[in-house]
Amino acid sequence: MDKKDKARFKGLAMLASMGIALVVATFLGLVAGIYLDSVFGTEPWLMIVFLILGIAAGFWNIYTTVKKYGF
Repeated sequence: MDKKDKARFKGLAMLASMGIALVVATFLGLVAGIYLDSVFGTEPWLMIVFLILGIAAGFWNIYTTVKKYGF
């Protein structure tokens, strides 16, 4: 395997990790919102708010990674 192949695999791994980070941030926001809704009885408002915050956090993570590595 030459350096070009290694760089290609490194790029694919980074893209995959960004996708996973987006899904995890969204899922954590959703779970936190559902939990807080059950505690405070505010269905579905906190779920919606935290879902949006989770999605925003996932995209912010992608943005900072792209900015850092210059894709």
